[in-house]
Amino acid sequence: MRISVSSDMDEAVARALVSELRGRGHDVVTHGALRPGDDPQWAVCSEAAARDVADGISEQAVVCCWTGTGASIAANKVPGVRAALCADAYTADGARRWNDANVLALSLRVTSEPLLKEILDAWFGAEAGRDAEDRRNVEHLTTLDTARTAARPRPRP
Repeated sequence: MRISVSSDMDEAVARALVSELRGRGHDVVTHGALRPGDDPQWAVCSEAAARDVADGISEQAVVCCWTGTGASIAANKVPGVRAALCADAYTADGARRWNDANVLALSLRVTSEPLLKEILDAWFGAEAGRDAEDRRNVEHLTTLDTARTAARPRPRP
């Protein structure tokens, strides 16, 4: 699977994330502080990773910043992205299963390497659920994205 990864800081957890994903056999595309010369601002690099998912370049993404909150917010501004900030394996499993999340957001501050592995195990071990109510909720999110995109003001010529 191709996975885009962004981080606003070149931290040990971000490097461990890239290494762990590659060790699991994933093709990793890096953004931000993980790619020399790239813009490391959390809003910019998180958007870049999320756009990879929305544009079909990557199947999923993992976005990181100090708390994970800013990375999650930036990723969720990209239509078609459902980013979930996960601080534990249970939340990661639920985000994939109930929300069909396609972008994982992580905190560089509180995510240890053992916890990172647990979160990744849960994230990749879960699939989008087939429950009708969950599917309707995810479809509603798509409707919200469509409405938001249609409502964007057009630039003046």
